[in-house]
Amino acid sequence: METPMYPAASAELAKKRRELAPKPLDAFKAFGAAVFADGALPNVTKQLIAVAVAHVTQCPYCIRGHTAEALKRGASEAQIMEAIWVAAEMRAGGAYAHANLALDTMIHAHKEG
Repeated sequence: METPMYPAASAELAKKRRELAPKPLDAFKAFGAAVFADGALPNVTKQLIAVAVAHVTQCPYCIRGHTAEALKRGASEAQIMEAIWVAAEMRAGGAYAHANLALDTMIHAHKEG
């Protein structure tokens, strides 16, 4: 049987993470709780942002976790899909905008050559 690319979360992995670095883990959890607390943006909006960002960073754990949390907080499936499309556009937009680097290089290469 082939080992999966991403192991399922387990008590064993959580225990090992805590054993190896308990203070950073506690700080990370506190940071996450503070970031996702209702504030100027409600938690459901933050979860939708997290779904979009998770698709750009391509974190499968984050995609699953924040999608589930967004649903639990009241986001609709349509809102989640729109957030994913925003992420896709932003990712494509980055490639489009960074094409200027290649274009500028081509222009200067022709002037120098």
